[in-house]
Amino acid sequence: MTVADHGAPESHPSVILINVFEVPQGRDREFLAGWERTAEFMRRQEGFRSTRLHGSLNGEAQFRYVNVAEWVSPAAFQQAVGQDAFRAAARDIAFAQAHPSLYRVGA
Repeated sequence: MTVADHGAPESHPSVILINVFEVPQGRDREFLAGWERTAEFMRRQEGFRSTRLHGSLNGEAQFRYVNVAEWVSPAAFQQAVGQDAFRAAARDIAFAQAHPSLYRVGA
């Protein structure tokens, strides 16, 4: 058994956050900078495993950015987003409409 970030065994069933964003045209640079600040906060949270931001090749796509992150549990994710520090960091990207949901792989 190997150990992932924050000491969580990889055999522990993790959850995947998929968060698609509607970013207004012309605000990509602002969104990317704000997303990185928010992601840096999340990387320091207990239960965080990984994150990746995907950008659409279609500039006209409704959801031009998709964040896929792995957490050890729904509770770990909820604890992270429930903090005032998260809400403060996420304010920088509040102009982008977010559509987050947690998933289990193979469910």
